[in-house]
Amino acid sequence: MSKAHVAIIGGGFAGIAAAKIFAAAPKKHDLRVTIIDRNNHHLFQPLLYQVATAGLTPANIAYPIRSVMRRFKQVTTLMGEVTGINPNARTITLDQGESISFDYLLIAAGATHSYFGHDAWASQAPGLKTVDDATEIRKRILLAFESAEREPNPHLRSAYMTFVIVGGGPTGVELAGAIAELALKSIAKDFRSIDPRDARIVLIEAGPRVLASFDPLLSDRAKLSLERLGVEILLNQRVTDIRNQTVICGDTRIRAVNVIWAAGVAASPLGKSVSSHCDSAGRVRVNPDLSVPEYSNIFVAGDLACVTRGNKNLNDIVPGVAPAAIQEGRHAAKNILRLLEKKTTRRFSYLDKGQLATIGKNAAIAQFGSLRVSGYFAWITWVGVHIFFLIDFRNRIMVMIDWFLAYVTFRKGARLITGTKTTIPKGRT
Repeated sequence: MSKAHVAIIGGGFAGIAAAKIFAAAPKKHDLRVTIIDRNNHHLFQPLLYQVATAGLTPANIAYPIRSVMRRFKQVTTLMGEVTGINPNARTITLDQGESISFDYLLIAAGATHSYFGHDAWASQAPGLKTVDDATEIRKRILLAFESAEREPNPHLRSAYMTFVIVGGGPTGVELAGAIAELALKSIAKDFRSIDPRDARIVLIEAGPRVLASFDPLLSDRAKLSLERLGVEILLNQRVTDIRNQTVICGDTRIRAVNVIWAAGVAASPLGKSVSSHCDSAGRVRVNPDLSVPEYSNIFVAGDLACVTRGNKNLNDIVPGVAPAAIQEGRHAAKNILRLLEKKTTRRFSYLDKGQLATIGKNAAIAQFGSLRVSGYFAWITWVGVHIFFLIDFRNRIMVMIDWFLAYVTFRKGARLITGTKTTIPKGRT
């Protein structure tokens, strides 16, 4: 009798967590596992913004998937992009035409940027989901200051030194705070013709407050912390156009060479290939056990899954954060093992471990159940949690060293502009 084959699409938090459950399963299950990802590394996405703002190098927050799985002989790692899934034939097609069969499938392919129907904005307002995104944004930010240093026209110089972040969620807030600290502290004395402290950082949020998923009191404290760093916050402002290095919000126009998109996400299109039960963002509305409604042998976890918390409110969705993805990946894996044992699958129950967001040095907010914390203690908690969730011991040590040096000196050591085709962006008059 051949071994049951479990395929996992995605080497993020959910996929890695599931693979480890399978690897630790008793030998009686006699299964083999294949984990497929378009990249060769697991990425700690919550710290991508620190790469984008020169606080960390990519190697500090990424780790090869093969190295993660090397101790698990029953797990095979493949680098490739899944281009199609045939759930009836139980096959997966990869980008070079290979076909892989499976008995059970876990899709944890994550999400990408959503421009809400304005995909043309992507070239002028890059999002932040991958290492390439982060290094490209870092390049643009650093080149902006270099360009301003050479620019005699004050209007163009102002456009170079204006940074607009669209979206007031955790990514947008953390980016705004990090860019402000970069300008105010890290590079404040590095230039001669400009003063980086004159940089203008604008955070635009379509809703009435930043960090809307947090308690309103914490949201207000985060807003105050950003304003103390000099960040301009525009609330109840929806971006209507981005063109010619100008962000348009109704009657408001902001000239900026650098615009960063942090306003929305769209799930991987793979979800729609296995289920017609998808929400407006493309996430699969999974069954309570995380299987898709049409196929009991296919499960979805992470950002691709639309999971309700189990109450009667169908809009009360489990958030797309790392702890949730890890819990979903583990639960889906355990349910697949139960199916192998001819047992009934179990309902997923999300354990909310709280929310954290940092605004800058010594400034963060934390929400754990009814507990609300802000300031230094919340920041220390944020530091500890993020170091804990890094996947490799070396990464934890390197991040701790970089953060300690940055805390003491205010210097950011990853301020390299790289790339064979590096060019200074040309401002518009």
